[in-house]
Amino acid sequence: MISMEKDYKPYIAAILMQCSFAGLFLLLKEAMSSGMKPSVFVAYRQAFATIALLPFAFFFQSKGSPHLTWSGLCKIFFISSWMVLSFNLNLAGLQYVSATFGTAILTMVPTLVFIMAICLRIENLAITKWHGIAKILGTVLVLSGVMAFTFYKGPPLYSASTNNHQQGHHSFEKTSTKQEWIKGSLLSIASQLFQALWLTMQAPLLTKYKGKLRLTVLQCGFSCLMATIYGAAVERNLSSWKLGWDINLLSLLYCGVVVTGVTYWLQAWVIEKKGPVFSAIFGPLALILAAIFSALFLKETLHWGSVLGGGLLVTGLYIFLWGKNREARNKAQQQLDHSIEEAHFEGITISASPNEKAEERDAQI
Repeated sequence: MISMEKDYKPYIAAILMQCSFAGLFLLLKEAMSSGMKPSVFVAYRQAFATIALLPFAFFFQSKGSPHLTWSGLCKIFFISSWMVLSFNLNLAGLQYVSATFGTAILTMVPTLVFIMAICLRIENLAITKWHGIAKILGTVLVLSGVMAFTFYKGPPLYSASTNNHQQGHHSFEKTSTKQEWIKGSLLSIASQLFQALWLTMQAPLLTKYKGKLRLTVLQCGFSCLMATIYGAAVERNLSSWKLGWDINLLSLLYCGVVVTGVTYWLQAWVIEKKGPVFSAIFGPLALILAAIFSALFLKETLHWGSVLGGGLLVTGLYIFLWGKNREARNKAQQQLDHSIEEAHFEGITISASPNEKAEERDAQI
């Protein structure tokens, strides 16, 4: 029973991560609509995350963690820059594309991480095995779900009150020109490329530096430094950096402490236990939760196309996870068989030794 509970912990952690990302989506829309500058938001977000995690990293740091070298710090600094690029590009792209596209494009990450992990030989792909076929099929279904979720609406399933437009309620969907849509799409795709690259490189870092808390704090601190320098260069007006007791401060606290701090530490733990692809494949859940929360709290219309896309995403998710579990069981069985063969071979060698000595004595006589 204990082993079963341990096996479920990465799944629970991954689901909690996606719930926090869905909350980030809602608060981010509110903050951006109230005039918060993207570069300022990223700088404050990383600062709050660093401050929140620093005491825990100091008091709960594992004793067996190796000392960081200058080359290791430079490597962490370089990888942290991808986090800053991803955040800034994502917020810049959201200014030109719809909220649905901005959220749906996040589900590119599992496919990108899957491809990058294969290229770096972090992830294996056996196309002749059932688990390999399942991983490919699951990835294709996830991409199909993204396409359906984004480009096919269909009839409305759940609609906000028909008086919204008459009462002058604000709509979060932004009408953009074709050029702006292409620009925003390219920025969003570039953001996911850097996010996938950063996520993929967490596995090699965690194999060398076992202290997950210290590694997370270092990345948050380095990204905060870079985001602050970039934000100061872009937004030189001091009024853009002022915070009040409003939705902007709430969004920053949530995004910095809960998402960037706690959730990224959880993500590092899940990657250490199950690998980067396992962590990234849960990304579609955030899209589904965000769509539901947007319909309930932001009064956006939920269409049947979202249901179709969500169904494809969930189906692809579970097919991929089945392939991952089947692959893990096969590896465990192979290791067990190999251990049994080695033990059996050693037993034969030991038992054969007295007989060989007896034959030598008979030959001498």
